[in-house]
Amino acid sequence: MSDLPHAPTLRSGEASRPAGRPSNGGSVALASIAIAICVACNGSPAQIPTSALARVRSVGVLRWGGDQQGGEPYVFDDPRRPGTLVGFEVEIAAALAREIGVRAEFVQNDWPTLIPSLERGTFDVALNGIEVTPPLRARVAFSRPYLTFAERLVARTDDPRVRDLTSLRGLRVGTLAGTQAWQTLQTAGADSIPYEGVEEPFVDLENGRTDAVLLDDIIVERYATRHKSLRVVGDVGVGQYAVALRIADVDLRDALDQGLASLVASGELRGILRRWNIDGARQDSGNVAPVAKVAGSAVPVAVAASVPLTAALPVAPPIPPRFGLHHVVLFLRGALITLLISTGAMAIAVPFGLVLALGRLYLPRLRWLASAYIELFRGTPVLLQLYVLYYGLAPILRLNAPFAAILGLGLNYAAYEAEIYRAGISAVPVGQMEAALSLGMTRALALRRVVLPQALRIALPGMTNDFIALLKDSSLVSVITVVELTKRMSITSVDTRGWLWPGLACAAIYFAMSYPLSRLARRLERR
Repeated sequence: MSDLPHAPTLRSGEASRPAGRPSNGGSVALASIAIAICVACNGSPAQIPTSALARVRSVGVLRWGGDQQGGEPYVFDDPRRPGTLVGFEVEIAAALAREIGVRAEFVQNDWPTLIPSLERGTFDVALNGIEVTPPLRARVAFSRPYLTFAERLVARTDDPRVRDLTSLRGLRVGTLAGTQAWQTLQTAGADSIPYEGVEEPFVDLENGRTDAVLLDDIIVERYATRHKSLRVVGDVGVGQYAVALRIADVDLRDALDQGLASLVASGELRGILRRWNIDGARQDSGNVAPVAKVAGSAVPVAVAASVPLTAALPVAPPIPPRFGLHHVVLFLRGALITLLISTGAMAIAVPFGLVLALGRLYLPRLRWLASAYIELFRGTPVLLQLYVLYYGLAPILRLNAPFAAILGLGLNYAAYEAEIYRAGISAVPVGQMEAALSLGMTRALALRRVVLPQALRIALPGMTNDFIALLKDSSLVSVITVVELTKRMSITSVDTRGWLWPGLACAAIYFAMSYPLSRLARRLERR
């Protein structure tokens, strides 16, 4: 992509400096791990004072949330300068930050959870193709729009069924979940298929797994072009991107509105859009399609299709970069995050699981509580537990993302460890405890010196296997803004427009981390 426009640079993975708050306690080892991960991920919610604008100016940083998996031209890794982010929203964020007298810092966050993360204070604003829709207006405040887009319908060349919105009833149509296109498809009676990435919908369409795709024209022009069996049906609606803020941050919203007005007046905003080939007549003031009421909700009226029904896809943008050594370096950084999170979580799971097992076996007053904890955490998905811990309990627990990941996985795996220990303790012959008691030992001393050493030797292979499973389950923590190995693979796959080589590299690194542990587990089992 040698003709990429020059853009303000931003180091990949940058986020806000953690704010001071009371210590969460814990062992020195666990604290060291948490600090290491915080340094690696560098993400933490800050204390939110009364004035959002005053807070931003006091720290000199405007933290904006986005998802690199959205790819080009929004925010993505510059192939010429690995580790540097570019994109039209990177430039807009930098320009807005300059207008209010601060600098911009990017905070990586999964796109589906951008609004929940904004509400909990993970960053100051969300700026990543956030569409102004009635459901979102009820949750967040919006700045004035900075871009008008079209909803573009794509189908296979050999499928004449897809003609317009009315023809989609009962058909399987792919789009991004929670977007204006998603709502449009729901109103049209289509079977909406949700995706998180922008490349996968076109892969499924080309292979006949879906019947059509409805996405923003910016996405279609860049990601549908490599699929030669697809055609553009037409533009069926319009929408607008704007900066999302917390409802209470009125002063910050007003400052951003003033900044956008200045960028519009000076022509800088249109200049940014032109550099990224997303400018056009649609961006002219007042050239927006009307909005009509359909079934009680605001739905953009279908605009006259700017592309004929049999039109070929637009000319492809510059060839995306191939998977290379600099991507491997980024993968290794993600692997380090994965390893640190897994180690920290296991440091919680091992001792807490032992406490749960002992409580269930030897403490009648706590037996029911330990049993309830084990059944609850084993009987509910760890992904749900991470959501509840990071988002649901945000008003109570001001945890940063890396520590929430460690704590969430640790609490979950403690339930499994407890059952492994309980099985190991039960495998020790009862006569061992009776002999120790007959020698005058207390029950606690007998457990510590006689039963537990034997039980832990029995449980050790199972513990090792759990650590291997934990390495893989750590891929789930990307939903709470941690960029670990699997998330890094997803981002790279979008940048390179392919999943094979990034997927193989990711699998190889996971294998390199887990295979030595598998060998250790087998050796322990033999002994």
